[in-house]
Amino acid sequence: MIKKKVTIKNSAGLHARPSAQLVKLASKFKSDFYIHSYGYRVNGKSILGVMTLAAEHGAELELELDGADEEEALEAIVEAVEDKFGMHDE
Repeated sequence: MIKKKVTIKNSAGLHARPSAQLVKLASKFKSDFYIHSYGYRVNGKSILGVMTLAAEHGAELELELDGADEEEALEAIVEAVEDKFGMHDE
């Protein structure tokens, strides 16, 4: 199991589109994926779970991955967060 803290950088936070992108990306990997934030732990492969966080710009999330491809999954997810989920116009 590995964990890493990331900060939401896109100005609108984890609204529907970036949440869907995150879930779609995470679902490509076999590893379990959880997000810790605001005292909650949600399944990062569940759109409802991710949307429940309502993570705003600047929110700190702790990503937790556990499985055979956890390092590859973490790298891809962190890259997506750092890239603002491709939303550079915000």
